[in-house]
Amino acid sequence: MTLSQSTSAIVIGAGLSGLAAASELRARNIPVTILEASDRVADPWRARHPRLRLNIHRHFARLPGHQKPNNSDTYLPRDAVVDYLSDYARAIDADIHFETRVLSVHRDGDSWKIETTKGSYSSPHLIVATGREKVPEMPVWPGMENFGGQIIHAADFADPSEYDGKNILVIGAGNSGTDVLNHLSRSNPAQVWVSVRHGPSILPSRIFGFPMQRMANLFTRFPKWSLDPIFAAMQRLFLGNLQRFGLRRHKLGGGSRMLKDGVTFALDDGFVAALKARRFDAVGETVGFSPNTVEMASGRMVHPDVVICATGYRADLDGLFGHLGALDHKGYPRHPMGQEDLQNPGLWFTGYGLLFQGFFHAAGVSANRIATCIEASDSASFPTQSSPHLPPGGHQYAQSIEGTSQ
Repeated sequence: MTLSQSTSAIVIGAGLSGLAAASELRARNIPVTILEASDRVADPWRARHPRLRLNIHRHFARLPGHQKPNNSDTYLPRDAVVDYLSDYARAIDADIHFETRVLSVHRDGDSWKIETTKGSYSSPHLIVATGREKVPEMPVWPGMENFGGQIIHAADFADPSEYDGKNILVIGAGNSGTDVLNHLSRSNPAQVWVSVRHGPSILPSRIFGFPMQRMANLFTRFPKWSLDPIFAAMQRLFLGNLQRFGLRRHKLGGGSRMLKDGVTFALDDGFVAALKARRFDAVGETVGFSPNTVEMASGRMVHPDVVICATGYRADLDGLFGHLGALDHKGYPRHPMGQEDLQNPGLWFTGYGLLFQGFFHAAGVSANRIATCIEASDSASFPTQSSPHLPPGGHQYAQSIEGTSQ
């Protein structure tokens, strides 16, 4: 059956950023419909390996209008995140249309027309929250198709115990690569090689027992120019000279990479100790494959059973929004955290910018910004309906980082 529906606001994506935006809109009595391609909330989280944990402190793992997760772990496990988002979705007074994939988006007068697999929708406000890391990025190396071992992306990393007794090559030691390596350090692989082109920005997960990420608010108070030397000094002080173990330093510091390129620094929880103990071996940049080996830029050959590519993700927004001039040259929104786009009135993006406090906090900042702007600009024309779950007036979620990408 083909449907044609109109509402005050439409959110694409029922992840944490989309749910936060819907919650803030309903707190202001603004009707909203959420379109979700999968058949349930938190589906990407459910697909991750069972030992996955957030790299943000539970203090920052909450969304607007909801309490912190009911979990005492410092860094939340996967299932706790799934439960939290599922409970959060049930508490929002908004329609979630599951198995509704968006096919096209275009401007139609004063509204946005959204064509989906379940019919068409129309709304003056369209909020895009499909995720910064929607699609795994898998490079293609020469000879890769003839390799006799297994090649996977870090997104498909299984339970770490499944790699016991195997020779593993991890390509990339950024955020996701270090997560994989942390887990492997607590398992029993036969051999682990770490292939890096540029050295990672990496910090210990704890300093004298205190969780590093809990200091995020402090980092936001430092001038931007000071962040690179601060992080470099902390890395050297607490982890030592990692260049001695094959991890070169990136030409950009940890602060610059995050604020300019959206690359967060990694948190060590076993990887560095395994590297220093020579359980892991850093081998330089991968340049090619053969049926039984992987070649490094130095000419060295390794013989892995499994290659895990921690090579990043992309937002995959070009197909729907590339024609609107709303994306930068990397395919990310020019206004990634709920800022108004004067060239595309009524089009909002959330979940594509980063804050030191993590993506839950960033979702709240963006959601508050979007809902406040929509309420201020269109309050006279919006129909209202009461919400039994959320009080009118919205949630206060102040932005707390200077220099957030605009």
